Order: sequence, then structure tokens, then C-alpha cells
Amino acid sequence: MLTSSGAALGTFYAAGLTAAEIETANLDPNWAASGLSTGSPIPLRHKSIPGFLSEKQLAIHHTSHYGGALRGYSALDDSLQSETAFASDALGAMLRSRVSKANSVILHEIYFARLADRANKPQGDLAAMIRKRFGSFDKWEADFIAAGKSAAGWALLVHHPVNGKLYNVASDEHAVSVLWMASPLVAMDTYEHAFYVDYENRKAEYIEKFVEHVDWEAVQSGSI
Repeated sequence: MLTSSGAALGTFYAAGLTAAEIETANLDPNWAASGLSTGSPIPLRHKSIPGFLSEKQLAIHHTSHYGGALRGYSALDDSLQSETAFASDALGAMLRSRVSKANSVILHEIYFARLADRANKPQGDLAAMIRKRFGSFDKWEADFIAAGKSAAGWALLVHHPVNGKLYNVASDEHAVSVLWMASPLVAMDTYEHAFYVDYENRKAEYIEKFVEHVDWEAVQSGSI
């Protein structure tokens, strides 16, 4: 769960793998259902979460915003395979938008898949890492809430494979404040579209309830 799933292309070529084998080598089976791989959205795990998010809120978020990001990514990815795209004055904007939409897909998939209908806490190694890094789970929670309130887009708990540390990251856009190589463990969507049906402009209320609905078992398994 806390290790990088990537591998250097040089290693692949040294092993004599074909292009097709390189494309699928070392893929994380936990992510086999990702829309970036299948082209289809992952299904909603919870139709509603009583006391936190309504069926209408979750449905709009999943269909319009997550689904919209996936549709936008797929269209851009197809367009950027065309030779005409590389001669276009819009190339730079298209490349940046593809990254942003791909990041949006991944973060939304983590968001939806790691929501719980009841409160629970991390166990084992992850719990120990949180205590070591933040002092206690309660201190992590307070820090994460603060990050969420300051973020216009996402608050993330990430693990960095270079130094093994956990970080809370505040991001104002899908491709801003990215910590390279870090793996997102918890993703809280702080855009208004994540809460406006149920909370209107009460962003702080939504954020404070979110931390009570993190599925730490899903976090520790790394699954979507």
C-alpha cells in the first residue's frame, strides 16, 4: 500500500519487454477498474451516506464532475494522438488540461471508494506512521481539517516513497501543489460541487464531517 507501483522504463527495456508488455507491466491490480484504464467510471460504492451526503449530492458529483473529468480526459487523450494536435496553437493548453483531468479522475476515484458510512480509525502500521508524523491521530485530523479549509480544490493525505513520510497537502486545482511521486491515501474534494447540494456554502461543516467518514480499511488496502 505504501510503496511505489512505478518502475523505470530502462529496467523494462533491459529485460527485453515489448512495447505492449511495457504498457501493462507492473500495473497495480487495485487500480484495474480505474476509468483511466477502462474508459468507464467506477460505480458509486454508497448511494447515500446518512448524516453526511445525500443520494442527490453523491449522484450529481459522481455523474457530472467525476464522469465529466473522465469524458474530458478521454477526448483530450484521443485528440493528442493526432499529428494535427502537435501543430496546433492550443497544444500547450491541451497537454495541461489532459493532466488536470487525469488527476481529477484519480482523485475522485479515491474520494468515492474510500468513503465510509460510519466512523473508523486506521490500524497497524498506518496508525503508527500517523502517530509518528503528527503526534496522534487527533492531531492529524485537526491538521487535515485545516488543510481542507484552506484548499480550494483538494486536501490530501499522501505518502512519499523517497523519505517514507506522510504529508497533508492542500491543492487549489487538480494539477497544482502536486507532490511528485507521492501516493494519495485520503482525498477530500473541497470544491463546492462536492457539498453544495447538502451544505450550500457551509464548507467547514462538510469538511468536519468528512473526517468521520474515511474508510481506513480501504485506505490501507489501497483499493478503489
